[in-house]
Amino acid sequence: MVVLECNLWLRNEEPATGGIIRLDPEAWACKEIYNGPGKSAWDAAQREQIELQQQLDDISTAIYEAAGGKFNINSPKKLAEVLFDQLGLPSGGRTAKTGSRSTKAQVLEKLAADHPIASQVIEYRELAKLKGTYVDSLPTLVNPKTGRLHASFNQTVAATGRLSSSNPNLQNIPIRSEVGRQIRRAFIPADGCVLLTADYSQIELRIMAHLSGDQHLKAAFQKGGDIHRATASEIFRVPPEEVNGKQRDRAKVINFGIIYGMGPQRLGREFGISTKEASAFIENYFDVYAEVRSFLKKTIEQAKVDGYVTTLLGRIRYLPELQSHQRSVQSFGERIAVNTPVQGTAADMIKRAMVNLHRRLSDEGSGAEMIIQVHDELVLEIPEDEVEMAVTMVREEMENAIELDVPLVVEVGWGANWMEAKP
Repeated sequence: MVVLECNLWLRNEEPATGGIIRLDPEAWACKEIYNGPGKSAWDAAQREQIELQQQLDDISTAIYEAAGGKFNINSPKKLAEVLFDQLGLPSGGRTAKTGSRSTKAQVLEKLAADHPIASQVIEYRELAKLKGTYVDSLPTLVNPKTGRLHASFNQTVAATGRLSSSNPNLQNIPIRSEVGRQIRRAFIPADGCVLLTADYSQIELRIMAHLSGDQHLKAAFQKGGDIHRATASEIFRVPPEEVNGKQRDRAKVINFGIIYGMGPQRLGREFGISTKEASAFIENYFDVYAEVRSFLKKTIEQAKVDGYVTTLLGRIRYLPELQSHQRSVQSFGERIAVNTPVQGTAADMIKRAMVNLHRRLSDEGSGAEMIIQVHDELVLEIPEDEVEMAVTMVREEMENAIELDVPLVVEVGWGANWMEAKP
């Protein structure tokens, strides 16, 4: 396995490290990302800062009215007193660390049906985090000489092999909330350029189809249809054209949840149903995708024998948790065992694509540069007159990084800012 690890390093890691070891000066894929992840329209960010503070003030007022007076919303202890003592809402258990009454998101989500204050606190926390982490702090991190943010992308932090981002973390800017979308709009390219984003479509499910060899899952991707609709049709036993939005959403949760070792208890919480009902959903899934179940079982069994799992390209992750005498720790190790081959292969794949794409852009004298990597997504800054050429190159290198039994699909978009570029 030492040879395998070395080969993986030489093929994927070493060309991407640039500033760490310079054995291949032609392939500094990650160094290109370090050089400037995004010029930013901070006037827009400052306007968003003012608007966000107003939203926080408004929701704070609503929370105080519901509570019957002002209190420190940011204090879990004070919030617990308001929720459970003053308002008489049912306690959702205690924290493992201090034994105090929990006010974490899962508890608040359950309380939302009993009192509006719970959902208001959830919204308050989300807005406060976005404001503190991004809207307030990002403008202070702009390099005055370049007018850009210069984040670090770390090779050796995530055990799965994924790159992580820090100082600042540009991989966690949300896209589902309007505030998150506004933050992304603040990232703009240099004059005469556009931002291009390229995102692997359902990459982890495609890797699962390849690794498990499941014929039903492979067929769904080979047909090129909607995998979540196809799964919903199978597990809810209705024709594809009759699948409704709720069924598709549930199938999507199950599709991705299986990869992360989601059990019936967690699925039940996610859907707001009993554990028994959730178990039935999971059984229906495995009735259809039987080879996925077999793959997961064999992977865990082999990991217990070997003490590690590997990705498709040979990345090793050791799993001492599997030898623990504590069932909770062992269960955690089992979840890692089934997730790492999938998520780790996806990480290896995009790194290989980055190395190949960087080399190709350089060979062809392109002015395009990779500036951000967000797990399954690459963001590039492209001269306006090179967009068509860049789209072709990006697609070809990403879709051919590794050969799988199912087609790889990359969705590409471009625009005047990061949000507008989203496919």
